[in-house]
Amino acid sequence: MNTSAHSDHLPRPLWQPGADRIARSQLTRFHTWATERHGAPAATPGDPAAGYAALHRWSVAELETFWAAVAEWFEVRFSTPYESVLADPAMPGARWFPGATLNYAEHALRAGEDPARADAPALLHVDETQEVTPMTWAELRGQVGAVAAELRRLGVRPGDRVSGYVPNIPQATIALLAAAAVGAVWTSCAPDFGARSVLDRFQQVEPVVLFTVDGYRYGGKTHDRAETVAELRRELPTLRAVVHIPLLGTPAPEGALDWDTVVAEPAEPVFAPLPFDHPLWVLYSSGTTGLPKAIVQSQGGILLEHLKQLGLHCDLGPADRFFWFTSTGWMMWNFLVSGLLVGATVVLYDGSPGYPDTAAQWRVAERTGTTLYGTSAAYVMACRKAGVRPGRDFDLSRVQCVATTGSPLPPDGFRWIHEEVAEDMWIASVSGGTDVCSCFAGAVPTLPVYIGELQAPGLGTDLQAWDPQGKPVVDEVGELIVTQPMPSMPVRFWNDPDGSRYRDSYFEMFPGAWRHGDWITLTDRGTVVIHGRSDSTLNRQGVRMGSADIYEAVERLPEIRESLVIGVEQPDGGYWMPLFVHLAPGATLDDGLRDRVKRTIRENLSPRHVPDEIIEVPGVPHTLTGKRIEVPVKRLLQGTSMDKAVNPGSVDNVELLDFYERLAQERKPRTG
Repeated sequence: MNTSAHSDHLPRPLWQPGADRIARSQLTRFHTWATERHGAPAATPGDPAAGYAALHRWSVAELETFWAAVAEWFEVRFSTPYESVLADPAMPGARWFPGATLNYAEHALRAGEDPARADAPALLHVDETQEVTPMTWAELRGQVGAVAAELRRLGVRPGDRVSGYVPNIPQATIALLAAAAVGAVWTSCAPDFGARSVLDRFQQVEPVVLFTVDGYRYGGKTHDRAETVAELRRELPTLRAVVHIPLLGTPAPEGALDWDTVVAEPAEPVFAPLPFDHPLWVLYSSGTTGLPKAIVQSQGGILLEHLKQLGLHCDLGPADRFFWFTSTGWMMWNFLVSGLLVGATVVLYDGSPGYPDTAAQWRVAERTGTTLYGTSAAYVMACRKAGVRPGRDFDLSRVQCVATTGSPLPPDGFRWIHEEVAEDMWIASVSGGTDVCSCFAGAVPTLPVYIGELQAPGLGTDLQAWDPQGKPVVDEVGELIVTQPMPSMPVRFWNDPDGSRYRDSYFEMFPGAWRHGDWITLTDRGTVVIHGRSDSTLNRQGVRMGSADIYEAVERLPEIRESLVIGVEQPDGGYWMPLFVHLAPGATLDDGLRDRVKRTIRENLSPRHVPDEIIEVPGVPHTLTGKRIEVPVKRLLQGTSMDKAVNPGSVDNVELLDFYERLAQERKPRTG
């Protein structure tokens, strides 16, 4: 693109990679190779942005050639070869690499086949004591082999579901890889989820094995989970076996297997050759109504997408140490485990993000020699607010990239990392979704970083911003649309036999094109700005929950007639989550009721989704078909005027909306 015509108003990059870094990157080497072998356009010396833009255009124009090239570059092992790359490009229902068989776990463990790496760390486990415990590639392979053999002894077959109620500990990674080796379908929840939240997820998929801890440590406290585990066992009748991981040191309950016994004899793992689209895991993403969606992603689709994302975009390889702060209930944990695919050492941190102090995560990065450190935008902003100075207080000399997700990183977050971590720091704000377990846009090691912007759309991702008429727009806010299939898109939802729930989730507004539910701007420089959700999913520290979950819990209380919960992204990077309550006759919103509401949400759903404020309202507005109006209220609370936020003809009582408009005006001085 010729930028000279308007270079006078071009923003200046906050950071640019040096020539040597660009030349060394795996992306540059892939580009050169793809030009020679697969007809990709040649790189443009001296203009990495033009070179990446050309490579990206090729990757979406020649989708099949691109993904075949990715498989070849990363030496994907097909037990049987593929007949074609993309048998059917229609969305939903795209069929990738028919005929091929492979195994995700084989690729995750193959670095350990090299005798030179067998004794190098595959995992570094850190808890709140900040002690670093390594697990070598040889140990990881041996334990995965032992657990996979036990699963087979228990009669677990390809397609059976294996579940984990586990924190981010090595045993969770081992159990996932063992399930994948056998061809079972993995699914997990973090142990801070209450029993009802877990059952809403696991009951849908009917697991045959449950890996569980006896409790966990968080924020310096011990949380016993024995009663919750007993309830899960009672309410999951399909379970054939429970494997007890004694994190708190308690003996296995009656009828459960003991983890240490299961892994006592290391075994060479045996990998089932599976069809490319064989289910690898189920992730959960809450819609605004009904149960959480049980999203099924494939062995081959995740393998290819994560090799591309981690190897090319994150520039990770065997010399790297990869740390992302996450819990096992968030897709970023699955993404973190995939660091093993490129031979990187994966850092598993199990504990509070801010214990014993706000700087905790930077201390983990220092102690583990992390090279790529990922966290939530909310954590970066909390560090800024708390006056944390990581560059001064920690040796972060090995960190090459600080990446953020969960919500858009505000401009002040970029400036803070640049000023307080390191000036020569690649800042990768990335955005994707549980739905694809990857990024639509974000890290590119060869491109500059502009404040408040994601570097570019990912290769093989045909990302566009569309106006309401379905027309692509540049330099304007539009819906995030992906117009061609990605391999990691769901193969289906669980318990959605006719595919209607899947279609309704992404393809209802624009048939044949994936609408993700984010507002974005694609700039004429090729960067991406994310403006938050265009729907009413609640996104707290990267953990998404549907409003329906909150209503279900809160409205069990007799004093609450109806409620409305809204998650509002704020200009300063904060996230305000008020709960509006319409009380039953005679009830009063006092401190006692407020406490009961908060306790109900904390215990039944998740401590992260306790509202910031509980506000009494005269009534909850609905559509004419009786659905609570969430998105228009969110827009009002973000300062949108009434005439732009809502179609009055679609509301049962328009006057109720005046309250929310007034509240937004009253709050303005404090939030803006």
